[in-house]
Amino acid sequence: MEMRGNRRRIGRLAGIGLLACLLFVVFPGQLFSQKNPKWTSYTVSDGRMVISLSRNLDKASLDRFIEQYDLSDLDLPKLLFGHYGKEAGEQMFRQLQKMGWRVDANNQRMIILSKQMLAVGNLNDPGRRMSLIEDHPNTYDLFPAQNDNLVFGFNRFVGKYPFAVKDSLVSFFLRGHTSARQVLLAGSFTNWQHAALEMKKTDSGWTTLVPLGPGKYWYKFIIDGGWTIDRDNQLNEDDGMGNTNSVYYKTNTIFVLPGVNAARDVYLAGSFNKWNPGELPMSKGAYGWTIDLYLAEGTYTYKFLVDGKWMEDPANGARLPDGHNGFNSMLRLGEPHRFFLKGYTSARSVALAGSFNEWRTNDLLMHRTPEGWELPYTLGPGNYQYKFVVDGKWITDPADSLFVFDRDNHSVNSYLIVQPNYIFRLEGYSNARAVYLAGDFNDWTSNSLRMTRAGNAWVVSVHLSVGKHLYKFVVDGKWIKDPANPLWEENESHTGNSIIWMEEH
Repeated sequence: MEMRGNRRRIGRLAGIGLLACLLFVVFPGQLFSQKNPKWTSYTVSDGRMVISLSRNLDKASLDRFIEQYDLSDLDLPKLLFGHYGKEAGEQMFRQLQKMGWRVDANNQRMIILSKQMLAVGNLNDPGRRMSLIEDHPNTYDLFPAQNDNLVFGFNRFVGKYPFAVKDSLVSFFLRGHTSARQVLLAGSFTNWQHAALEMKKTDSGWTTLVPLGPGKYWYKFIIDGGWTIDRDNQLNEDDGMGNTNSVYYKTNTIFVLPGVNAARDVYLAGSFNKWNPGELPMSKGAYGWTIDLYLAEGTYTYKFLVDGKWMEDPANGARLPDGHNGFNSMLRLGEPHRFFLKGYTSARSVALAGSFNEWRTNDLLMHRTPEGWELPYTLGPGNYQYKFVVDGKWITDPADSLFVFDRDNHSVNSYLIVQPNYIFRLEGYSNARAVYLAGDFNDWTSNSLRMTRAGNAWVVSVHLSVGKHLYKFVVDGKWIKDPANPLWEENESHTGNSIIWMEEH
């Protein structure tokens, strides 16, 4: 594995990790700066290094703290004392995340950063560093979600054909290296080196079979003990810990265009790749032009671009208006949700529009029924805003009690939660008349997500994407932070918002 350019940083981490581990043995729990224990702390908690900085810390004390633990890479003075706008602040926090640090709290009292602590004795072992991705419970900031927020993916191999797939078995192949004594395959699907797979030598390389479901995976080869990416794979990503990993998509959809054998170039484009015309080249074969993709659950529109000319899929009769007096081919993956508008039987036309189709009013035309209007439409897990358009007039769904405020247009949109994956819980407040949940996942609408009583608590289920979310409870009109959650950060009103980090499951 390539280690050049990371040695200085790894050396500093080794010093920090060793110091943290030694002091943690002597003083379990808290590891405080000797200069100003009241204002700065270095904590070891659940296998993570945690830096806590008080907003009241003076610059001289911060400088001593930085020097003591060799933390100059983090630019803590700017983080603590700097005056920066929202965009600059977000850029700063993204840079910290790339270095493996997570911002656990950022409020008027303190800033808390944490990072997975590398085990002493294994700091220079790249396999150990990668295994930490799977070892610690908070993988959301290091390992991208295989399905969450991932709409599509495709493979880019050069020098060899894409991995052969039969049923659920993927045949991983390393070209060449026939003189190697041993080759192993490690990845996110093997817990890295903890369960690396032995590969078998062939006349042209090494191969092994791996059962995988559709999605996105990281992998590497271990050749006689040396880690390497797949040099024939053009897709790779940094894991945030100094490792570059090859990326493989187990595909679940094949697009085929027959009958245009004389074409020079054929591309696929659709709503899944924002209609980028040159991103997805198709390959010519015995049955026409083909391309394999991974697609998440949802409804997609698409077309083929044949020598610069757009055309529908002749083998697919499902289509939707394209807004230019033509049609796009349509593909559904997953179970459809039935949108239904009761009544309005005398309307000439009713359309569905929402965040899932960029609020277009001319493609999702609903079907008239004796009771009203309906349209089955497949959506993947998530939270969506929508409205009906009745003879050109926008209305919310009268059968849906959930809604959010559209602050840009000063209106209200209906709100749909598909496959909720998290339960918010507020203990106590038994005398409250109404409790709501508000956060960045519903545009901070204060009276939309009503919580229900469950014993001695108020609960509500929502869908949260992987990563950081801000939220509050609204109890009889009063906004409060989550009293059971110690993580929070300051807001523009200086009242604070609770923080939750959603993990990949």
